[in-house]
Amino acid sequence: MMNKQRLIPIWCVATFVALMAMPFMAQARGRKAPVLTAQGEKIAAEYTKMLEDLKQEIVSLAPKVDEKVKAEFTKQFSTLKNIEPVTVTVMKRPRTLRYGPAHPAFAEKQIKMLPAVRAVMKDVDAFLGSEKDLAIMAKFALLTDSTPKHLAGFAQKGEAEKALIDQLLNDDKLVVQVMTLGGASGGRYGQAMRNYTAIQKATERSHEGFFQTWALAVSLQCASDHYIYPDVPAAESLVKYYLNYLKAYDDGILDPAFDKLGGTGWNYRFVFPDSYTLEDIEWIRKMMRNYRPDHMRLEYRWRYCRIVKTDIPYGGWAKAEDLKKYGLSRIQGFFLEGGVCGPRAFVGQISGYAFGIPSRRAPSPGHGAMAHWTPDGWTTVLGPHFYFCSHINGMPPMEFLLESQAQEDPEGYKQVLKCKWLGQALGEDAPLDYGVGGGFWRLLSLYRKHVIVEDQKIEDIGTTGEELAESNVSTEKEEIAQIVIPEKFRKITVAKDGTITIPVAACKSPENGEKILFMESVDGGMQVHYSLGGQRPELLNYTVELPKAGKYEFTARVCTVTTDRKFLLRVNRRTFVNVDIPYTKADWMDTETVELDLKEGRNRIQYTHKIPNKGVSIKYFTLKPVK
Repeated sequence: MMNKQRLIPIWCVATFVALMAMPFMAQARGRKAPVLTAQGEKIAAEYTKMLEDLKQEIVSLAPKVDEKVKAEFTKQFSTLKNIEPVTVTVMKRPRTLRYGPAHPAFAEKQIKMLPAVRAVMKDVDAFLGSEKDLAIMAKFALLTDSTPKHLAGFAQKGEAEKALIDQLLNDDKLVVQVMTLGGASGGRYGQAMRNYTAIQKATERSHEGFFQTWALAVSLQCASDHYIYPDVPAAESLVKYYLNYLKAYDDGILDPAFDKLGGTGWNYRFVFPDSYTLEDIEWIRKMMRNYRPDHMRLEYRWRYCRIVKTDIPYGGWAKAEDLKKYGLSRIQGFFLEGGVCGPRAFVGQISGYAFGIPSRRAPSPGHGAMAHWTPDGWTTVLGPHFYFCSHINGMPPMEFLLESQAQEDPEGYKQVLKCKWLGQALGEDAPLDYGVGGGFWRLLSLYRKHVIVEDQKIEDIGTTGEELAESNVSTEKEEIAQIVIPEKFRKITVAKDGTITIPVAACKSPENGEKILFMESVDGGMQVHYSLGGQRPELLNYTVELPKAGKYEFTARVCTVTTDRKFLLRVNRRTFVNVDIPYTKADWMDTETVELDLKEGRNRIQYTHKIPNKGVSIKYFTLKPVK
């Protein structure tokens, strides 16, 4: 795992903003220009006029910068181009770096440039500190991002669609919030508004507080025509997801941090899954709560996604016939035999999504990993650092990380946006090569983010489980935590019909080991997990007093996520019994009964597994007299 280190700002090449060449901008964004009707052309002309008027007004706002201050700022950046490249090894692959925070000399030089950045900020303090013209600039940014032609392409579809665009453009507060949260994915503001209004119609709670921010953020993020379900309109799907998560929030199922993601609310863009159905989301919640509730209480680096390390071994793959036989989704299938890097990242992602933890895919050359939010910042999991990822959410990875950090300071982030939008209005180039090149105001916007990081003392928390990217073996020694088990959870009880219930915690010396882990159940009781990890079998020893000798039907209350498993009972040191473990698909079920011939008085029953084994969680055992 990489040590904590201070983030050095980094942006990659962004699309050049050419206000007078809208079709080319649309093509650069990878969107096909819409075919406009006569009415659409009229609407596009209206939006183009609005954009040009806003541009002229913003240009007139540009503050005058002291020439000496600006010259020092420019001089400092010119020295970055002369730094020699270095070669580093990442995931056993050589990588040549010319610029960027992984390059020690480059990182050191960028730190030394901050005083020049702060001097410019001080010189234009009146401009940066004013919110008077923020709505004008935000509306300009929205029209620039979407383009008048694409907005008109949506608005020409009908009165309802035109009304959605007008509603957005006429609401200054909403426009500012929309652009602060990062705008609509792909510039699809019409669909984003359709999503947002559908959610707000479905529940009054989405109109205020973090509920409103959440509703708007996911509407902006999921702005394609369809979301998850290909035959269902995106707005309809998002309403179902929002109401599902809202109920989970009310029921106390979502993570306690869900309503405290903080900052501008930008992180709420990533609380809904990027490709997983509600059926899989519901199953993961059930699985975690029944099978491994201890993963729900870990520190945030490993919270929920630890299930990958414990139950998705590297290198396996579920057979297609098993998926069909048991009616399993792809996600459920990964628990049968494990998977390589991609499947492990998918399971890690959905484990966070299910509980409202912002997550994203974090691929790198030849490897699939994930990234997720923590209260201390975003971290990559089961893969290399952000430096060496290919992209995160379609963004250069370090741009994504820096954005996530800057968004933690809502007031400072407004200044970031003002500088960026002024630079766009002036036709400046976007930052190039991690801040080596670019226009003056666009670069100032970039380094204003860096100032936020320094002022807020935000740290890059590095990677999580990088050594497990393509391995099941951790290089870090893990301490086995013990828990205190109240006596009430260890009491053996006898029902009126003589059925004896043996709580799993009623064993001799209930201690956690490599394979055996005691934990609180979500219902307040206790359960034990017998894991697939560890090198040697471990035993659970029970002593039961019986009123008379005879045959007893034995069952175990179990929860499993794998098939074709058995456990071994040793009864009174002489009898060995193999017991089939049912595949419960993360529900709680009883094993089929087996008859045990027990004696009057004290009986000893030992529980264990042969190696190799897969995981099973157990709540209790029962012994019922055979009449």
